[in-house]
This record gives sequence, C-alpha cells and structure tokens, in this order.
Amino acid sequence: MMNVLVLGSGGREHALAWSIAKSPQVGDLFIAPGNGGTVQCGRNVPLDPCDAEAVIGFSKDQGIGLVVIGPEAPLVAGVADAVRAAGIPVFGPNADAARLEGSKSFSKEFMIRHGLPTARYRACDCEADALAFVRETGAPIVVKADGLAAGKGVVVADDLEEAEEAVHDCFAGAFGTAGSSVVIEECLAGPECSMLAFISDGEAVCMPCAQDHKRAFDGDRGPNTGGMGAYSPVPAVDDALETRMADIMRTAAAATKEEFGAGYRGVLYGGFMLTEEGPKLLEFNARFGDPETQAVLARFDGDALDAFLAVAEGRAGDVRPSWSDKVSVCVVLASGGYPGSYEKGKVILGIEEAEEMDGVLVFQAGTSYNADDELITSGGRVLNVVALADSFEEARELAYEACDKINFEGKQMRFDIAKRAIEV
Repeated sequence: MMNVLVLGSGGREHALAWSIAKSPQVGDLFIAPGNGGTVQCGRNVPLDPCDAEAVIGFSKDQGIGLVVIGPEAPLVAGVADAVRAAGIPVFGPNADAARLEGSKSFSKEFMIRHGLPTARYRACDCEADALAFVRETGAPIVVKADGLAAGKGVVVADDLEEAEEAVHDCFAGAFGTAGSSVVIEECLAGPECSMLAFISDGEAVCMPCAQDHKRAFDGDRGPNTGGMGAYSPVPAVDDALETRMADIMRTAAAATKEEFGAGYRGVLYGGFMLTEEGPKLLEFNARFGDPETQAVLARFDGDALDAFLAVAEGRAGDVRPSWSDKVSVCVVLASGGYPGSYEKGKVILGIEEAEEMDGVLVFQAGTSYNADDELITSGGRVLNVVALADSFEEARELAYEACDKINFEGKQMRFDIAKRAIEV
C-alpha cells in the first residue's frame, strides 16, 4: 500500500484524488489543502502547495510514496525539484520544464525550435513596441500576458481598439507581474481542442481529446475564464486528426528530454486550434487542464495510481490506459459575477441528490465548510457536474438535470456545454 499526497484545491484535484482513491494500491491519501469535496476521498491537510519545505516535511512524516502536483503555481515555484531532490517520487515537471506554461514567450520559442506548428507571434516587453506591432498587424489579433494568469490573461481582439486596450491592461498591471511582457499572435480560425499526454523522459502516452469552453457566457461570449465546462471525446476530431495531434505531442515529448533531461515527468497539455491547414498549437500547460481533467478522468478505467507512479519513476511507456466507451460532459457551476468579483459563503444544497443519479459525478472546487458544518462557496468556480452516458445528447441532458438539483445563491453556468458535440 502506498501513501499519496495530492497538492491543490480545485475541481481538478478532486478528480485526481477520486481517481487515485479507487486504486487497490493506495494507503492513506492526503490532499493539501483540498476542498469541501476532497474529504470524501482522503484527508485534507492545511499545507501551502508552494511551500516546498512544508511539503517535504509532511511527506517524510507520513511516509508519502508519491506526490501528485495539480496546479501550475507549485510547478513554476520549483516544488517538484525540491521534493524530487529529497528522494520522493513526484508527478509533475521541474521548474525549468514548467516554463512551457509559466512563460508564453518561452513556450513559443520551444515550439519554433522543435518545428511544432503554431501561430506567428512576437514577444514584447514594452508597451510602445507591443502597440506598434498591433497597429502594424491589424485585427483580429490575440494578446496574451506572458506569465501565469489563471487562464484569464488572453484577449482575442476583434478590432484595434480592443487590442490596444488589452496591451495597456497588461502593462498597467491587470495581471500583476504576468503582464510585464506580452505575446502577440496572429488569430487562427477553427475549433479549439486539447490533448493531454503522460510524459516522462521523452516518452508520451496520449489521452483522448477534450474540448473546453473558456468564455463565461453561452455562444462563446464574455470574458475568458478558467473554463466553464468540457466534454470528451471530441466528435470533430476523427482518427486521422487525432493521430496528427498525437504525433505533435510525441515530438514535443521528445523535445522535453532534449531540453530538460529527466526534468519532465508529469502531464503535458496541448491546446490546439483545428485550422484548415491542420492542428496548430495555441499553448502548452505543464499540468492537467481544469475542467478537461474532470471530463477525461471520468472515462479512465485503469489504475490511476499505477499510471501516475510509472510516470514519476520515468516509465511512461509502461502506462497502458483504458478508456470507457461512454462520453462525458462536465458543466461548471460558478459564483455569480465570476470571472469578475463575486461573493463567497453561500450555502450549497442538493449535491447528494445529484450524486444519486446514475452516471453523475460531482467534483467540488471552490467549496469549504462554515462554522455550522454547512458546505459553502469559497471560490469563483464552485462545482463540476460530470455526466457519463452512451451519447452526448443523453450526457448533456443528464448533466443539466443534475445541475438543476444543486442550488446556491448566485449560481451561474453556461447552457450550451457540448452543444457542438451534437451538431457535428
């Protein structure tokens, strides 16, 4: 039996903990700091995921055999490096490799160096240069804060005024130090799609595709969010297209070994635009996507702990995942006002009724318990309602029926998640 520590507190981490808890090999499972739902899988511990010394100390005290890092911040902060150096297996890349997510300019340079298809771009570290390039290029155009911005540092500008405003916001500090430089890209056309792959020492084992819904409102309107829903697989991706995407991910995996040695042991997220010229990379993330993970892992039929440990030990090639034939639809329930300012502390009711429905899973994200032991909202994205069914029509109907059973003041969601899957 192996004791495991999962770092993070979102819906992604609840899904990771849920998948690990099903393994017959798991002993004690800890989630740091966890949320109101992860207590169903193991024990929440009040550790800062970015405090490497605290993580190492706890891991040694509890005999942890594997640390699984969920969010990007601990990766960029070098927590994986420190824990690995302490002799504890880690699922997650070193800080050097995590720059693939931590710096969009570094990521673009990596793509170009290794011949990976991507949009034309320019990196700018001063506002005047960025504005000059925007005016020279014209709209539509994409403006990205270079650093980590919780999935909200990207503006797809339809006109010059919007592009100039996005550039100004970045350099004015709207995204903190993440916007001290920007990446400006040509605007590609086509549907977006993501592919996750287990990566270690240059080997890649790809997972089924998923499609995220980043905009806040129906019809892909409103500001970008961390993600308002996802589904898997993606009907728009046929076998030939999936093979091309997997080939790109394998090329990227081989490049990680060339540049980082054994420093990349974890998951690589490839965000793609499916253009008329073929799939092109929009971004890399150095961790599981959120909420794509909830949709993908709901379909995972293998031993997750076995897979994560193999990757952490440099044996990604040994991972033989199996996947359910059922499709999954994940709908995010968010706090009113998200991704802007929102209130916390709203009592959540109805989760048990939703979970009693056959084929429904509820992964909690921004939740906690108040002094009266009531489950309350504590973040922007509150819950992830996942439905598994034989068809997308059935899965969507089931997911939204489950969402209707859950209530909290200010609840907001999109009503068109996976609609594209049915229209294909």
